[in-house]
Amino acid sequence: MQMQMTQWLTGFSLFAGQLLFGFIAVLALFRLLPRRRPRWTHLVKLDWQHQQVPDRWLRRLRLGRDQSSFADRETLLAGCGLTADAAWYVAGRRILLVLLPLIVLGVLGVDLRQGRAGLLPIGLVVLIAVLYADLPWLRSIRKLRAYRITKEIYIMSNQLLYLAESSLHIHTKLTRCVPYTRVLRGEMDRLLTEWYHDAEQALRRFKHRIGTDDGMSFAETIDSLRLHESPEYYELLRERIQDYKEKLELAKESRKETASYGLFIIAGIPILYTFQVFIYPWIREGQKLFESLG
Repeated sequence: MQMQMTQWLTGFSLFAGQLLFGFIAVLALFRLLPRRRPRWTHLVKLDWQHQQVPDRWLRRLRLGRDQSSFADRETLLAGCGLTADAAWYVAGRRILLVLLPLIVLGVLGVDLRQGRAGLLPIGLVVLIAVLYADLPWLRSIRKLRAYRITKEIYIMSNQLLYLAESSLHIHTKLTRCVPYTRVLRGEMDRLLTEWYHDAEQALRRFKHRIGTDDGMSFAETIDSLRLHESPEYYELLRERIQDYKEKLELAKESRKETASYGLFIIAGIPILYTFQVFIYPWIREGQKLFESLG
């Protein structure tokens, strides 16, 4: 009876793992398909991204919005560009951290009985480690996104400064800045779509969606140009362009330093290999010689 129960649990764990990875693969394929973004995005609120996880679900998972870990991940996810409720990620992470170890044990049991070693348990262990220590890579993603946003804001600010002498409306000037964006393309399209509905609210939502200091300062500059399009505000824009340039140069130097550290570590691998293959045997022989003499 115990053997049958063990086999049933192992089969169920294997089936659950295959089902999970199959679902992720199908979802990834669907995301690769081209789709048309809704034009009036501020009116489309029927998907899960605009719904909050019920609090009773969080209580069953022993989670709470007032927990410090939840607040940290919510801030990081907002910096990574996630506009949905952070509880979806936190709850999914908690569920996977409970299910994946059981799946790993089940798959390992099957592999050991069949006398083979599969790659699936290794991949699941790596996934568990990534989920358990998610804060460092979330910070890395936020930092990379902030750098790209600052770079695009720098380019758009230069374009606005180039159009300073033009009599075009600020909305038209921003429209001409859109082709120079990539990360902010969707946010800029949404801002321009919502502009004539309520420009002030559109800029406030734009600032909240970006979630970086440079994005907030850029939104404030646009708001100032919208209210008072005068040479003094373009001088303010020129000063902020200089600030963006300095931040980009500092970030570039930091990335070069990080890359140099990485290359130094990679360069040390052949040295360690040489020590292990050629030098270490001589050291061992010398130790044996001294031990025999003693």
